[in-house]
Amino acid sequence: MSQPYGELSNPDTLTIERLLPGPVERVWQYLTDPELRRQWLAAGPMTLEPGGEVELRFHNSQLSGAEDTPPAKYARYDDEHIQRGTILACEPHRLLRFTWPMGDEMTEVSFELSPQGEKVKLVIRHSLLQRGEHLLSVASGWHTHLAFLLARLEQQPPPAFWATIAETEAEYARRFGLTP
Repeated sequence: MSQPYGELSNPDTLTIERLLPGPVERVWQYLTDPELRRQWLAAGPMTLEPGGEVELRFHNSQLSGAEDTPPAKYARYDDEHIQRGTILACEPHRLLRFTWPMGDEMTEVSFELSPQGEKVKLVIRHSLLQRGEHLLSVASGWHTHLAFLLARLEQQPPPAFWATIAETEAEYARRFGLTP
């Protein structure tokens, strides 16, 4: 089943929502525990307090099989790619916000959780995106990583990572009027 696309809530902010299997404590663990986070996004330590360090170690090609190769523009991310940021806000089981470097720009990403019966509403806002190519990679990246999170929470096989990135990037380019 295809998931809803993210939207521009401001010219520099992508907002993407998902309804995930709960409880909220479990989803929080997938956001903050390095071993669980590695299964859908990136490993690495987080000091869960304002001013704490965030280190995300991406191994995107390890998320799906060897037959899934990255598009040329993402080939440099085939091996380990590390992002370092700083925790801006941390309210366990409700909010996690930290800086996210993109080239010479510093962006911010927030994860907001709210219980919805037996499900959990996750809202990701990635803001301060100044360039179109960053917007496309952020939108397709979050869309794909969230497909992996949902698959892990539902104990289902995830999609092919790079194929999903390529497909969703083309759709986001069309929706946002940008060139992939």
